Amino acid sequence: MGTTVIGIITTPWGKQSGGHFNPAITLTFYRLGKVEFWYAWFYVIAQFLGAMSGVCLARFALMGALGNHAVRYAVTVPGRYGSAVAFVAEVAISFSLMLIVLFATNSKRLAPYTASIVGLLLAIYFTFEAPLSGASTNPARSFGSALHADYWHALWIYFLAPTLGMLCAAKVFLRVRRGAGTYCAKLHHANNKRCIFHH
Repeated sequence: MGTTVIGIITTPWGKQSGGHFNPAITLTFYRLGKVEFWYAWFYVIAQFLGAMSGVCLARFALMGALGNHAVRYAVTVPGRYGSAVAFVAEVAISFSLMLIVLFATNSKRLAPYTASIVGLLLAIYFTFEAPLSGASTNPARSFGSALHADYWHALWIYFLAPTLGMLCAAKVFLRVRRGAGTYCAKLHHANNKRCIFHH
């Protein structure tokens, strides 16, 4: 998963779009004034359509194996400690992900490595945090799986917790920088692709 994320961010399309594959990240950058209102909503719609299409493609490619009861379309569900722990865990990993993204993209030294940092973080989350909440951090990803599995248990956690965690990270980021905003919403800056975000 970490390698996939690095690939998404560093492809020509990822460089063009900013590498946003998560609605919570896009809405946080919107809240920070880096993304226009209509761009933000087009991104969110595209992210949900992409998640649904990705599961559909995997379902077709794997000839129905994705629907096996052991896999259940990779739905994200609370672990054995329940919904409360899953919610806190999702807030925590989303908060740390967004905070690190903000500091990395606004550091000349770290900005070129943002994709690798995000990929490494997600690999760590999937390895160590997944038993608590499924390590979603992404409302679109959770929705795409839930839709195909027709399994809606605790989906509210995966909409609310990542968004709350990332918005809180933006607040902390601004406070640490004494109100100085972010440079850009792109997760990969070192390219010659046109940028639609506010600088």
